[in-house]
Amino acid sequence: MGCAVEGQGDTVTATVLPDRPGHVEIESIEGDGGRLTLEAPKNCVGIAAIETLKLLGSPSCGVSLKLQKGLPLGSGMGSSAASAAAGAWAVNALFGAPLSKQVLVPAGLASEAIVSGYHADNIAPALLGGFVLIRSCNPLDIQQLSFPGDLWFVLVNPVFEAPTAEMRAVLPKQVPMASAVHNSAMGGSLVAGILQGCAKATGRALDSDCIIEPVRGPLIPGFAAVKKAAKDAGAYGCTISGAGPTCVAVTDGQQQGERIAEAMVQAFRQSGPLEVNSARVVRLDHEGARSI
Repeated sequence: MGCAVEGQGDTVTATVLPDRPGHVEIESIEGDGGRLTLEAPKNCVGIAAIETLKLLGSPSCGVSLKLQKGLPLGSGMGSSAASAAAGAWAVNALFGAPLSKQVLVPAGLASEAIVSGYHADNIAPALLGGFVLIRSCNPLDIQQLSFPGDLWFVLVNPVFEAPTAEMRAVLPKQVPMASAVHNSAMGGSLVAGILQGCAKATGRALDSDCIIEPVRGPLIPGFAAVKKAAKDAGAYGCTISGAGPTCVAVTDGQQQGERIAEAMVQAFRQSGPLEVNSARVVRLDHEGARSI
């Protein structure tokens, strides 16, 4: 499962390359510190654009892209998916947006498969908005879950990079039956909380992972103290966003979220000790990728 949130994201500007059918070039990238390649077939935004051109029927022109990174790399917030979603939607919009967001998910999935693994839990909500349940990737089967209430997230990103590959490497190959049963129950509880529009139930379900968080949490300096600080400040739940190190807390209002954010930042500084790149209080985003 995954969800989209309002606020900072990646922005892609797409322009036509006349008489260069199927060709995609990345003209520039800003906000990545020079770390990302400009080779389109090796960059998630370029791969998504290439796949989108195929879905459009391989038009008689190519596309040039400019990428402005809004999500930090290695943050656990779906940075590569943000680029892929923006790239696919920008190219589609350039040709009058004939393809639906649902049709574009495979283009983003192809991009994710090359740069971070074959999974749609980031790219699907980045494109579609809201909560998305990935029932299967092969064949692709996604279900959008409508949250009818008000839901806010506190996202605190410390100055500490957690590469996805390394965070996956610590996951257990086998888990006790009791843990599998517990996490399955929490997954069901999470879906129930979403469909009921209940921020408290949603937060409680996210707070109760007993398989992944216990092995990833200790790799993020100060995480245990940050989680406790968030809950002491009134958060309904707090866990790791994606592979980390961003920590995400759940609440139902902006003012409460600001208090929780302050408590989490202080906990990082006192217990990590880590400085913080950003601390944001954001709402659930129901729209996903958009033209601006």
